[in-house]
Amino acid sequence: MDTQVEYPLCLNGPDIPMVQFRNVSKRYGGLTVLHGLDLDISEGEMVSIIGPSGSGKTTVLRVLMTLETIDDGVIYIDGKPLTHMTRDNRLVPANQQHLRHMRKDIGMCFQHFNLFPHMTALENCMEGPVYSLGMNKKEARERALELLDMVGVADKRDQHPSRLSGGQQQRVAIARALAMRPKVMLFDEVTSALDPEVIGEVTNVIRRLVSDHKLTMLMVTHQMGFARDISDRICFFYDGKIEEQGTASDVFENPQRERTRQFLSAVNEAR
Repeated sequence: MDTQVEYPLCLNGPDIPMVQFRNVSKRYGGLTVLHGLDLDISEGEMVSIIGPSGSGKTTVLRVLMTLETIDDGVIYIDGKPLTHMTRDNRLVPANQQHLRHMRKDIGMCFQHFNLFPHMTALENCMEGPVYSLGMNKKEARERALELLDMVGVADKRDQHPSRLSGGQQQRVAIARALAMRPKVMLFDEVTSALDPEVIGEVTNVIRRLVSDHKLTMLMVTHQMGFARDISDRICFFYDGKIEEQGTASDVFENPQRERTRQFLSAVNEAR
């Protein structure tokens, strides 16, 4: 962990990013997968990360979800340090209690759903609010039913995951993440495990989240058209760094970097 650089104990001011990476690096042995990453995401902003395999895209989500620790730098959520905590008026690596507390502000949907197989769709959506947030079961049930209806699977509330299609499972997973009332939603290739005919079910749900809710969202995707349609900003990753970023039209129609052009050309040829 980097001990030479001093970072603020918290971020203050009227325009604090909802998510901020400050000089974040992540290594696996001798392999560096994030190189001093600096990235700000504003409240309510939808950012998509694109790039070749091994470029560090999913690692960004994994360190945000505290599934992985970082080696250098600090990550802040809503002005508060996520990866660190304050002790004796300085930042030190976060303990598990701090991580659990901060993790409540972050929801994540994985490409393989990760639903509890022994629970119904409704029970999956109630579990977190009841046992992590301390919500009473009546309120949690009402919230879960509302969200299942919002994602279009209210009629499947009493079904176990094994009885649901892939698209239905992914929509339940989105509802489950939203049930925790996160400030930030993360989507990791949420359509890659789905059959082509049901991808639209899930992308339509995410489109509605973007248009109807002020959630801050960060999505890793290989679906360029989808990213282009819904994103406020596109970040093209290469070798653990942001090679290029901008609006969807900037990146897709007028890329400035040769690596970006090569990647988009390869994607278009593979269609």
